[in-house]
Amino acid sequence: MDFGLQGRRAIVCASSRGLGRACAEALAGEGVDLVLNARDEAALTSTAAAINAAYKVKVTAVAADIATASGRDAVLAACPDPDILVNNAGGPAPGSLAKYTEEDWAKAIDGNLRAPAALMAAVLDGMAGRGFGRVVNITSSVVRHPIDVQGLSAASRSGLHGLVSTLVRGYVGRNVTINNILPGPFATDRLVSNFTFQAKQKGISPQEALAARQNELPARRFGDPMEVGRLCAYLCSAHSGYICGQSILIDGAAHPQII
Repeated sequence: MDFGLQGRRAIVCASSRGLGRACAEALAGEGVDLVLNARDEAALTSTAAAINAAYKVKVTAVAADIATASGRDAVLAACPDPDILVNNAGGPAPGSLAKYTEEDWAKAIDGNLRAPAALMAAVLDGMAGRGFGRVVNITSSVVRHPIDVQGLSAASRSGLHGLVSTLVRGYVGRNVTINNILPGPFATDRLVSNFTFQAKQKGISPQEALAARQNELPARRFGDPMEVGRLCAYLCSAHSGYICGQSILIDGAAHPQII
């Protein structure tokens, strides 16, 4: 299927590795020119070069912290009129309510709520004026199925979902959609970090914790990041204009639910 995205322009946040990179690669495969963002300049430059070589699209790397106003300004200067915005950020560190500091709360909210909100505020009206726009927020399955050590993530990302619900009806009539992807357990650095924390609590090795979790999963495997990438690309496609305001769980049936 031709997704109808050839020559479109996308901003993809936190895209040097993991799910962000997968989204960038899937969009590049559809002929989308990219502005990639991450804090690690070396990793970002390497990713940008690899995607350019593989897909022959224009790739601009902007090394900056998207959780800061200056970082967002740098990304928007590189692509002031994107057709596609993929919001993504590293999740907050695991912990417990009693031990979260003011800095922990600020980082969680700045990265996972304020940053995507500010970027949407900057681009949505322009998308509407041009008659095409796609926003995909990569959040987490903890929004729907909380994990006890992921309180910061659940709280900040749930706020983003609430904000999206207030926006979608004002834009879908002008062919601008906003949707959320809720990844479950995927094979990323973030997964390893989370299970390293849990393994320490249980007195076992990270490898033992990962193996135990994998064996519990109905799919008997962790997700491939490109599975999120391809879903993201479809939600950004010319064929997805009637899908709006949705929070799509992609977790290999790890979390039982009726709807």
